[in-house]
Amino acid sequence: MQKIEEFKQLLKEAKFVTFLTGAGVSVPSGIPDYRSKNGLYKREKFNFPPEYMLSHDNLIKHPDIFHDFVVHNMYFPDAQPNIIHKKMAEISNQKGAIVTQNVDKLHTKAGAKNVIEFHGNLYDNIHCLTCGKEFDYKQYLKDYRHHEDNGIIRPGTTVLYGENINPENFQNAALAVQKADLLVVVGTSFKVYPFAGLLEYSSPKAKLVAINKEDLHMDSTGLMITDDATNVFSQI
Repeated sequence: MQKIEEFKQLLKEAKFVTFLTGAGVSVPSGIPDYRSKNGLYKREKFNFPPEYMLSHDNLIKHPDIFHDFVVHNMYFPDAQPNIIHKKMAEISNQKGAIVTQNVDKLHTKAGAKNVIEFHGNLYDNIHCLTCGKEFDYKQYLKDYRHHEDNGIIRPGTTVLYGENINPENFQNAALAVQKADLLVVVGTSFKVYPFAGLLEYSSPKAKLVAINKEDLHMDSTGLMITDDATNVFSQI
């Protein structure tokens, strides 16, 4: 309780708050995370290692396997924002930004206006790799082939393993971190780079809060709240 009260005070005092979010933020909305003990990478057996399943190489070489994996494990169009998304939207719309690894668009669904989707998303710019024609995600869920030219349809702007981050997304994320006097890391193992390296752009004076079910063993000067983020944000 004391740590949550301390967090509330930091939020109140901050001039610009940047939230850095990962898959754990969307778990209460029914979307599984990746690396926790109940996460996607631990509970299923796949044709290839999970990182390869979500790779550019797999998309090109085994589009059927890639499509099956993405459709059954990544798309949750009926998922709704939870208390974490809603509180972050409220705070960031007043004085901050959200930089997310998530590709589910739930931050935007919650009404957040200043969202940087570091890894893109699954719903925008779904297109044929051969001709560039765009498709609705519902069409992609049914078929990965564009039958007019037999091209492979790519799922949105999502950055796959083996691809580079969109430079504009990286720049905007780095600027949001640089601008913040309070950085709040939520629901991420903070092991995936270059996302985990964004803290290098933070101001030396910025304060850091991490909220995660597992201790991230971050800098001792930061505030680590080892708790369910829904419990924390429901008290803000």
